Amino acid sequence: MARQAPVRDVAPTVQRLRMRYAKRGRLRFTSTRDFQRALERALRRTGVPMAYSQGFNPHPRISYTNAAPTGTASEAEYVELAVTTELDPEAVRAALDAALPPGLDVLEVVAVRSPDFAERLEASVWVIELPGVGRETATAAVAAFLAAGDVPVQRLTKSGMRSFDARGPVVRLEVRPDAPGAEDADGAPCAILDLVVRHVTPSVRPDDVLAALRLVADLVPPVPSRVTRLAQGPLVADASVGAAMDAVTDPLAPDRG
Repeated sequence: MARQAPVRDVAPTVQRLRMRYAKRGRLRFTSTRDFQRALERALRRTGVPMAYSQGFNPHPRISYTNAAPTGTASEAEYVELAVTTELDPEAVRAALDAALPPGLDVLEVVAVRSPDFAERLEASVWVIELPGVGRETATAAVAAFLAAGDVPVQRLTKSGMRSFDARGPVVRLEVRPDAPGAEDADGAPCAILDLVVRHVTPSVRPDDVLAALRLVADLVPPVPSRVTRLAQGPLVADASVGAAMDAVTDPLAPDRG
């Protein structure tokens, strides 16, 4: 006979908080699991009254949404916390930010006032720095990519090697104009790409777009690229650039109410 999970007297969820945090500097190499452990330790240290699950191994009710790949920096990672007491979101933000290591920075905490948060994360905005690649070379590669009907790439996933189109979900890809300081630390050129990608399954990541640029234009940066997610959220029309859907807006706006 299967063992029945014990029924524990757990405090009910009174409030849900949505948190936006950043991965910066060397902490971009932390995995989602690394951050989960760091956050749970910070919650214990700060005494945030977390709601817990039932079952044999109760765990704090924390939901992680669409985490950036390991090795990429991000200014727009999101977590939802369930707590058993009404809290001041700004106080929670300050406490957790102080408890987490520098580079895992809590930028904002808001009380949940609307459902379906995951559905709002329709696209991501990325910036890709290409040390050693000149702007003209990058511009030619981007033009070849955008002109392609589809660009199949392969990636190893949990279900095995997958082949998928890296071109279709790309809403915008362009090279930034040259500007003072658009060079690497050693004075070599450093082209910068602005990328907007619609969230699909399987997801198309910046490294998939770089693989596609290698296929269509033989673009191979001499050193690893540096990738940062600047935002993720709903896709809306941006009339300023004449595109149908290419601007990403703030997903927490409905919760600020």
